[in-house]
Amino acid sequence: MTILIIINDPPYGTEKAYNALRLANQLLRDHSEVTVHLFLMADAVGCGIAGQRTPEGYYNIERMMRIFASKGGQINACGTCMDARGVSDDVLMPEVRRSSMADLAQWTAEADKVISF
Repeated sequence: MTILIIINDPPYGTEKAYNALRLANQLLRDHSEVTVHLFLMADAVGCGIAGQRTPEGYYNIERMMRIFASKGGQINACGTCMDARGVSDDVLMPEVRRSSMADLAQWTAEADKVISF
């Protein structure tokens, strides 16, 4: 089974990205047969920026995304959304790939389930 998770909200300020990553990591932890793709759109492209610093005891989206990628999860970020927010490729984590609407369409067509946060 392939699951596509689309995140639209920023990494901090709401808990949507946090909860999306909690689910994504749990899926990969408990279901090794499942493929999980993560697509960052709109303000969620900020989730893919390297060097995030959060207060002690506060969740860190970058750390959660690195765990996801280390378990085989794939992460794409919308290039148009990045450009609109001034996010350049060189600030992205190595695990995040600049992507396009065509890639999202392909992942959506291939997915058995699509979840949007």
